[in-house]
Amino acid sequence: MRRLAISTCVAAGLDDDSIVEVGRLTIEDEDGAVRAMAAEALGGAGDVGAAVLARARDDGDPRVVEAVATAYGELRDRSAVPWLADLASSDADRATREAAVAALGAIGDDAALPVLLALVTAAPPQVRRRAVVALTVFDDPAVEPAIRAAATDRNPSVREAAEMVVGRRPD
Repeated sequence: MRRLAISTCVAAGLDDDSIVEVGRLTIEDEDGAVRAMAAEALGGAGDVGAAVLARARDDGDPRVVEAVATAYGELRDRSAVPWLADLASSDADRATREAAVAALGAIGDDAALPVLLALVTAAPPQVRRRAVVALTVFDDPAVEPAIRAAATDRNPSVREAAEMVVGRRPD
């Protein structure tokens, strides 16, 4: 029931105060799965959701931090870029790093470009693959060479992601 409360509020289009209150209660829930679900739901709640999400950034449960990163991407919240860049570069949980990279791509802020360019060559394979995809939204001269280099990556999933992008770009 607690996991559905915030989703119901967001889906029903309730007023901002109701979303904040249910979000507060749910983000502070003792169950990490409930907190993660709240963070995911808040990704569709606009600025009000972003305000609640800021309090969940330091949650000790990787599921919650991953959900917060994903929600920031859905919100396209540029203010979260420094936090997401740090998460993408150094978090111990690979799924969280992947979510942060995907969010950086969804936001498309140029401040994320140096981090994504670094990650496309020096990160676990899943993160490198996500970085290739995230780079496609940027219009910078460094992007195409990075993606072309990823097409020769030692990991087949990274190569495949890069080849899909390079195949669509003119030579």
